[in-house]
Amino acid sequence: MNSAFVTAMLAAALIAAVPLILAALGEAVGEKAGLLNLGIEGMMLCGAFFAFTVAYNTNSAWQGILGGVVAGLVLGLLFAVMTISLRVDQVLVGLAITIFGGGLTAFLYRDVFGGQNPSLPVNTPRLPVPGLSQLPVVGSSIFNQQALFYIAFLLVPVFSFLLNRTRFGLEVKAVGENPFAADAAGVNVIRVRYLAATLAGGMAGLAGAFLSVSDLKIFQVGMTVGTGFIALALTMVGGWNPWRILVASVLFGLLRSLGNGLQIL
Repeated sequence: MNSAFVTAMLAAALIAAVPLILAALGEAVGEKAGLLNLGIEGMMLCGAFFAFTVAYNTNSAWQGILGGVVAGLVLGLLFAVMTISLRVDQVLVGLAITIFGGGLTAFLYRDVFGGQNPSLPVNTPRLPVPGLSQLPVVGSSIFNQQALFYIAFLLVPVFSFLLNRTRFGLEVKAVGENPFAADAAGVNVIRVRYLAATLAGGMAGLAGAFLSVSDLKIFQVGMTVGTGFIALALTMVGGWNPWRILVASVLFGLLRSLGNGLQIL
């Protein structure tokens, strides 16, 4: 019984960490470029709703996830246009996107589904890792999960490489630390910030898609319940370092699962 309890706790902690990791990785790129996006919550909600709607109507979980990413990309681009081109205050734009996302998804959900609470008719299949999935405790909790679960954790070294070993990553850091010097060195500051803001939006949309399509398989009004703001805080706690963000997200997921698990126990 103790082994099963620990396995369930570990699995719940890692699954709870996935949307935090996805959203925080994107936000790390945005903040490195000098953009503070308080609209992650609204982007996640829109990603969750459009991912669920597309998956529900197409019977394809992957098309749904793509729909959630596209919704996040659009809102990320909107954030970039408002803050970079029109020079509107970043905090105001971010809060406006969060309010807009919450209101839009609540209205569309009631309009499209007529007050019903359907669940997805499709599942994202589990991908057990041969051999490793049979290990005690960690086997079923880590190595017998859905594809998006593995993708989230694999994106950590990808983003670490992107920020520290690529030209784009160096440009992002330069633009965030000293945009005037970066511009004098020939870096297109506007282009880099547009790319960073759009990437952050896409990752937030992917995080929302994970919640509604891969994890819960339902959509509820306001289902993110502050996850976007938690991801924003974890980005700062992790010092914009993907590996530290991973550790902070897993620890937060563990604390969340521990609260529920102890009550059940």
